[in-house]
Amino acid sequence: ELPGFSVQVNLSAAEIKRLADRIIAKSKETYDAVAAVPLDKVNFANAIAPLAELDAQQFPLVQACVLPRMVSPSEDICRASAEAEKRLDSHFLLCRQREDVYRVVKAFTERGERIGPEATRFVQYLVREFERNGAKLTQTKKKEMEKLKSLIDDLNLKYIQNMNDFTKFLLLSEEELAGMPLEFLKDLEETDGKRKVLLTGYYVTPILEHCKVGSTRKQIAVAYGQKGGNQNVAILEKLVQIRHRLARLLGYSNYSDFAIEPRMPMTSRKVLEFLEEMSEQLSDLANRELTVLKELKMKEEGDAQFGMEDLLYYMKRGEQHKVDLDIGEIKRYFPVKLVISGMLKMFQDLFALRFEEIKDVEVWHDTVRLFSVWDASSSDLLGYFFLDIFSREGKYDHTCVVALQNGCMCSNGSRKVPVAVLLSQCPKEFDGNSALLRFPEVVRIFHEFSHVVHHISNRATFSRFSSLRLEGDFAEIPSLLLENWCYESISLKMMSGFYQDITKSVSTEACQSLKRRRDMFAGLKLKQEILLCLVDQIIHTSENVDIDELIKDLHPKV
Repeated sequence: ELPGFSVQVNLSAAEIKRLADRIIAKSKETYDAVAAVPLDKVNFANAIAPLAELDAQQFPLVQACVLPRMVSPSEDICRASAEAEKRLDSHFLLCRQREDVYRVVKAFTERGERIGPEATRFVQYLVREFERNGAKLTQTKKKEMEKLKSLIDDLNLKYIQNMNDFTKFLLLSEEELAGMPLEFLKDLEETDGKRKVLLTGYYVTPILEHCKVGSTRKQIAVAYGQKGGNQNVAILEKLVQIRHRLARLLGYSNYSDFAIEPRMPMTSRKVLEFLEEMSEQLSDLANRELTVLKELKMKEEGDAQFGMEDLLYYMKRGEQHKVDLDIGEIKRYFPVKLVISGMLKMFQDLFALRFEEIKDVEVWHDTVRLFSVWDASSSDLLGYFFLDIFSREGKYDHTCVVALQNGCMCSNGSRKVPVAVLLSQCPKEFDGNSALLRFPEVVRIFHEFSHVVHHISNRATFSRFSSLRLEGDFAEIPSLLLENWCYESISLKMMSGFYQDITKSVSTEACQSLKRRRDMFAGLKLKQEILLCLVDQIIHTSENVDIDELIKDLHPKV
């Protein structure tokens, strides 16, 4: 019952199925109506406006079906949501392959009707989406394309399932875990006098950062790095072959060219040139940084042999030598509630916004909060956002933003306001004390909330251009820009306070140290990104690449 708010949350499994049925029926009806327009009678009102209106009206309904699989505590609802998402994806793919609708849209582009720049852009997007989804293909080739896409989806799922195997673990003694904080050890289950370390990022990363025992770091890094094993290498090789077949079916020479065409570089050759140039420019810096780390290892372990398992640990040691900062101590200044309240205040001040919490609303979990967003000067309603930030079983595992409704104009002249949800896995309160966040988690939440504010501040006419559906090259820029506030004293003090006395915010010296720490070993960090990007580009531009051999060859070069 909120103004401009048509998002449905808290649907039952049966309601999700019925809503998906309605979405598909309405979508088919609209596409059929556009397809029926005679080519010599085509205009914006009968060919383009119905598709724009369909997107505006259906986006929040689709998201109402899809969100529950990420947040609902009910297995039945999650299952219904996942099934609905699969049905809807399949239906929308068929819609974007309809040659009869494509012909009508293409006929409109040839008529030269005068329309505004945003409408022109929308028509360009429609044409591109139809063509990239095979609308120009023969019926036989469309069927082949559907088969290839289905195989890609299945292989993607198998790969992820293999990576998400939470049953794998190592048993390590306390001696083997020397250097680990006591609170970390307390968190590990004890079995036969040893500690059970699950091979998940939550446990692996702290060990690679803090464990003093080189052989333990190597054991953990190898076991974690081999998750999915040969099975996943085989899946990836098969995936690449099928992606190439899909790209060639659509007239591209390889999958990379198909994937990159809508982006700024436009060709895979440009991307490879850029990566090689970046890698070369960073080589001197990265080599100097690596020399520092090798010297540290020689001093501490008497061994100059340096492996990937040593990287995080000695980066941490290097930071400790150069920066007077205790990361464990800093964490005590970031209670979850204080970080969130400080962050909300900061964004209100920065963008002249007003956030008002709406109480007593029906949501999917009792820890979820809902806020309305107002323009502080004009008092116009701008949108809404949900905060679902505390961890619980079955919930989506990462910090991210999901758009639930796009800001756009409707055909009746009304405006839909943007609605988003921020998801995270912050620890819950314990014994009445607010849980504490590590500093990288503070930055991550700030980054994602920047997406929320960007989404709500958007003024697009078309739903297709509402902020989270921006050009891929630009989508992250506002958040990357805004997260710099996490390294400025004025904003950090606003978001911090000692957990036993919140009036004591983090010191100016600590803020400066955090900023210096961010920029340390930038060459090595970027080189790791470049290595992964090059592997990705090469396997998706070439045929039958042996991925193991490629990495063995590229790793020392990069």
